[in-house]
Amino acid sequence: MERSEIINWLLEGDVSIQYQVYRDLLSEEHEDLRDRIENEGWGAKYLSKRRDNGHWGIKFYQPKWTSSHYTLCDLRNLCISPEQSLIRESIDMIASHEKGHDGGIHPAGNISNSDACINGMFLNYASYFKTDEEKLKPIIDFILSQRMKDGGFNCRLNRSGAVHSSLHTTINVLEGITEYEYNSYTYRLEELKQAEKASKEFILQHQLFMSDKTGEIIHKNFLKFPYPGRWRYDIIRALDYFQYSNTKWDDRMKPALDILINKRGKDKKWKLQANHKGELHFEMEKVGKPSRWNTLRALRILRHFGFSDN
Repeated sequence: MERSEIINWLLEGDVSIQYQVYRDLLSEEHEDLRDRIENEGWGAKYLSKRRDNGHWGIKFYQPKWTSSHYTLCDLRNLCISPEQSLIRESIDMIASHEKGHDGGIHPAGNISNSDACINGMFLNYASYFKTDEEKLKPIIDFILSQRMKDGGFNCRLNRSGAVHSSLHTTINVLEGITEYEYNSYTYRLEELKQAEKASKEFILQHQLFMSDKTGEIIHKNFLKFPYPGRWRYDIIRALDYFQYSNTKWDDRMKPALDILINKRGKDKKWKLQANHKGELHFEMEKVGKPSRWNTLRALRILRHFGFSDN
């Protein structure tokens, strides 16, 4: 199957996929497509689940994965218009009413301290939807307070005294920092850039999925390709982050990229290999079947790093 057939197959998908194919694979900006996301397909379905009180699910973080938090993550990743008013209202409400004693967004429940993973994800979608910088300052302060000596982040630092960074937490925080930077926020930006550089190096030191001490695979699930990724790390998410943040090729990415390439099917598509268990608003794609999300992500990774997609 030729590349043009793959592109045509991708363009038969949801309007959010179409928009990103044109933007990321064909270098064409189609604002008309992005504007349609809130009225068609997956975007419209997610928005239809919003309740009158401004939340999805029960509240900010309950239940997974239909809570406001994870729905907003999904909407951001659809690339729905950042000017969408209902979404911006919900984020403003969360920023005003879900604060913890340490300044971070707090998930409620019996955890007393804010969670770095959640705050990284919040920073990602809040920055994308252009939340007022004053509301983000406490989030930035909290995130920077959670930096670890080895360069990354771990959401258990302020709970159980973790001594080694987590790839899960680090990728969530990195995505948030990059989105904050892309949207021209300035508060403590240089410190965030330093944290971003150190966190990228932390991931690269592990060649994206290997122990830096033994060279063994840290966790087999890092090599599976689910979508959405939720709070969990995997190598396609990491590689997609590196292309999105315009990171230059580093040879330590090669083992992960080789795995990505080898997972391509004879039909030149990538499958949805897994999903994270939990309640869903609806199913975007079926596990075990060709995935437009994974094929789109894989092709834009290969394109960014200059590898053939044939």
